Amino acid sequence: MEPPQWTLAELLDEVAKRLQESFEKYRAKLEVEEVGRLTYVGHGTARVAGLPRVQSQELVRFPGDRFGLAFNLDPEEVGVVLLDRGEGIAAGATVRRTHRVLDVPVGDALVGRIVDGLGRPIDGVGPIHATARRPVERPAPAIMDRAPVTVPLQTGIKVIDALIPIGRGQRQLILGDRQTGKTAIALDAIVNQRDTGVICIYCAIGQRSASVARVVDDLRRCGAMRYSVVVATTEERPPGEQFVAAYSAMSIAEYFMERGEDVLLVLDDLTRHARAYRELSLLLRRPPGREAYPGDIFYIHSRLLERSTHLRGELGGGSITALPIVETEAQNISGYIPTNIISITDGQVYLSPELFDKGILPAVDVGKSVSRVGGKTQLAAYRSVAGDLRLAYAQFEELEAFARFGTRLDPATRKILERGRRVREILKQPQYEPLPVAQQIAVLIAVNAGVLDEIPLAQVPAAERLIRQAVAQLPEVISRIESGQPVTDQDRGSIVKIAMQAIAAFAET
Repeated sequence: MEPPQWTLAELLDEVAKRLQESFEKYRAKLEVEEVGRLTYVGHGTARVAGLPRVQSQELVRFPGDRFGLAFNLDPEEVGVVLLDRGEGIAAGATVRRTHRVLDVPVGDALVGRIVDGLGRPIDGVGPIHATARRPVERPAPAIMDRAPVTVPLQTGIKVIDALIPIGRGQRQLILGDRQTGKTAIALDAIVNQRDTGVICIYCAIGQRSASVARVVDDLRRCGAMRYSVVVATTEERPPGEQFVAAYSAMSIAEYFMERGEDVLLVLDDLTRHARAYRELSLLLRRPPGREAYPGDIFYIHSRLLERSTHLRGELGGGSITALPIVETEAQNISGYIPTNIISITDGQVYLSPELFDKGILPAVDVGKSVSRVGGKTQLAAYRSVAGDLRLAYAQFEELEAFARFGTRLDPATRKILERGRRVREILKQPQYEPLPVAQQIAVLIAVNAGVLDEIPLAQVPAAERLIRQAVAQLPEVISRIESGQPVTDQDRGSIVKIAMQAIAAFAET
């Protein structure tokens, strides 16, 4: 069919007709946009006038695509927390609303990556092609949506798995003075998840760049980055980014939990998190309270940690196991921030600087550490040895303290002391060497049975290695232990027998 032949007059008439139809359909719409004016900018905070309808926790945009978080909604101005550096932003600049709250990318694309507190990649690998985004502030699961903690989360550390067990969905605090090995315990727990299917998230808050780089390098060397996400905010970053990093990491973890997976979240550490919030609050002129912390310092941590739980089966059955880290000063676990977080969590692992100075690593103080939930999830094999072991170890520590003041000890007391010293030697463990469950059980049964009583202390680590290697000759016993069955008297006898054989061969050499 040939196209119609238009004359110039007809063509102009047709164009005019169609333009008229378009004009009739088009209706101009007026859109009102609130534009604020920056009145003050300082270290980490700013004040903006002219945003009367801005909402709490709403993102606002500064020149140069820099963002801030509306924090104080005062009648005359808005107090804003800067999420990016404030260099180059001056008073008088325009500030615009974004009409959205702060969110972060989530999904499988983040696994193996290093991101900042806002979810932006900082590993130099390229952009993150996430499938979704989630707000950093989300309500915690309802009570009826939570299931009991029933499955253990093995850390591979003997003293924790046996005496202070952790379950999937538990919140277990790690606290102690600086440089006592708190991060080392958390990293060992991450490394031990290599074959368990647990997604691990390490959140560094206000750490030194060198410390974060060392952690990432260790995780890569141990092959743990393939199932881990690192959320890192260094001390050079604005305090606002340090504050929101913990909530960003929790939102990333919630994506996997709601998908039915188990997640291990390490928050390193909440002491720096609290200090960043205190700095922001003081700069925004919020009323200070105890130790200059604002009155809602407890709430910022409770609303964070309450989001970690074990969901019911109909909701997917996923879990988030939180390991928050807190730094104490001069062994004062009754400080303001430590006691706040102890009251929120389901137990704590306390690291003693005195044990650390003696070379007892990990420096876990068993007497001051407790797990309020994990004992219900602990494998039956642990329960059959842990009770006696904890009691004997506590008696040994008490006797050792009194034995320093006495010179003549009866044989029974000397035996308890010698056994206790070997138990303490057995509980020592190098970093990044997590042990399988069966090997831990075999060593603990052997030391409880007195197999190592005649071995010199200096040679106990070598004897322990032989016992761990020898237990591989009992595949049926190993299978029963790993399946959660209790250790029978026959199993115990088999382990003691093979341990004695290994020690006999060691003594001959």
